[in-house]
Amino acid sequence: MTDEAKRKQLRKYKAFATGLFVLMAIIFIVTTILQKTHDSHWIGYVRAFSEAAMVGALADWFAVTALFRHPLGLPIPHTNLIENSKEKLGDNLGTFVVSNFLSPKTIRPYIQKLKISGFVGEWLGKEKNQEILIKNVSEIILDILNKLDDSEVSQFISKKVSEMTDNIKLNAILGNGIIYLLDKNDHQKIITNLSKQIKDYIIENDEMIQERVKKGSYSFIPSFVDNKIADKIASGLSDFFKEVEEDPDHEIRSLITKKIYEFSNDLKEDPKWNDEFKTIKNDFLKNDKLEEYSNDIWLSIKKTLSTELQEEESSLKKYITKNLNEFSQNLKTDENLQNKIDHWVRVTAYKYILKNTHQAGNLISSTVGNWQGKELSEKLELEVGKDLQFIRVNGTLVGGLVGLIIYTISHFFI
Repeated sequence: MTDEAKRKQLRKYKAFATGLFVLMAIIFIVTTILQKTHDSHWIGYVRAFSEAAMVGALADWFAVTALFRHPLGLPIPHTNLIENSKEKLGDNLGTFVVSNFLSPKTIRPYIQKLKISGFVGEWLGKEKNQEILIKNVSEIILDILNKLDDSEVSQFISKKVSEMTDNIKLNAILGNGIIYLLDKNDHQKIITNLSKQIKDYIIENDEMIQERVKKGSYSFIPSFVDNKIADKIASGLSDFFKEVEEDPDHEIRSLITKKIYEFSNDLKEDPKWNDEFKTIKNDFLKNDKLEEYSNDIWLSIKKTLSTELQEEESSLKKYITKNLNEFSQNLKTDENLQNKIDHWVRVTAYKYILKNTHQAGNLISSTVGNWQGKELSEKLELEVGKDLQFIRVNGTLVGGLVGLIIYTISHFFI
C-alpha cells in the first residue's frame, strides 16, 4: 500500500472516530434538553451513556494525539512523545531487533535450512543464465581493461618481476633441474639419440674420414693403406657408438652420468657459476629491457583478452561455458560437493551475521535518530494510526458503558 493510500485510510478512520464523538455530543445535548421538558426515566440512562462516552473519547483522543504531536498545538508536558524521544526510540528499536531477531538462537534454525548449492546448480545449468553471466562478467572485465593505465600496469609487472628475480639463483635452479632429469634417467634418451646421430654421421661421411687420414698420413704410405686405416677407424667408431646406442648399461653411459652429476653439483655450489648467471640475468633483465618486455607482455595479454571477451563464439567463452556446465552438473549430482558448499555458506553466513549484529542495531538507531522528528511521527502514524483510531472508538463505547453502569448503580442503590 502506498503512503497516499495509507493517508486516505487514516483520514477515513479518524473521521469515523471523531464522528462517533460528535454523535455522542449531540445525543448528550438532546437528552439534556429533553430531561428538562420530559419526565421519562430512560432519558437519564441515554444521557449518562453519552456523557461518559464523550469523556472516554476525549481521553483516548488526547492519549493518541499526544504520541505524534501536541494536542491542539499546546505544549503540554509529556506530549509529542515520538518527536521528543526519537533518539531513545531509535536506540531501543535497534537493541530490540538485535536481541530478538539477530540472536544466535533465533537465526540458527534459518541458517541451517540454507541450501545454496542446488539453487546455484539449477541456475547455472540454464543456457540463458550462462549467457547473461558470461556477458556481464565480460563487460566488467573489458571495462576494467580499458580503464587500466598501460604504463602503470607495465611498471607494476616490471617491478614484481625484478623483485622476484633478485633472490633467484639461476645456477641452483639449473643444477637442480639437471639432477632431476638424471634421477629420472631421462638423460639416457639423449645419450641414445646422440649416439645414433654420431654413428649415422660417421657412416655417411666415410670419404671425409679417408681424406682426413690421407691428409695426416706420410707421403710414402700408399693410398690403399690410408683407405684401409680410414675404413677401420670409421668402422670402429660406428660400432662403438652403435654399442652405446643399443646397450642401456654401457660403461660410457655411466661415465657420462657421473660427469653430468659432477657438473650439476659444481653448477650449484661453485660461486663462479652464481656470478656468471647473475651477470647474464642482469644483462638480460636491465631496467629498460625489463620494462620493454613487461610492456609487450601486458599489451599482448590485453589484446588477447579483449578479443576473446568481445567475440561471441571465442575459445575463452566456450571454455568458460563448458566449465560452467560441468560445475552445474556437479552441484546437482555430487552430494559431497553440495554438503561442502552448503556447510561453508551456512558457517560463513552465521559468523558474518553474528559479527555484524551491532552494525544492524547501529544502522536502525542512526536511521531513526537522523529522521526529522515530524517526519518520524508522520511515518509511524501512517503505519499504526488506523489501529489507534479504534482505541478512540473503543474508548468512546467503553466509556459510555462504564458511565451507564455507574448511573444505573447510583440510580437503583443510592
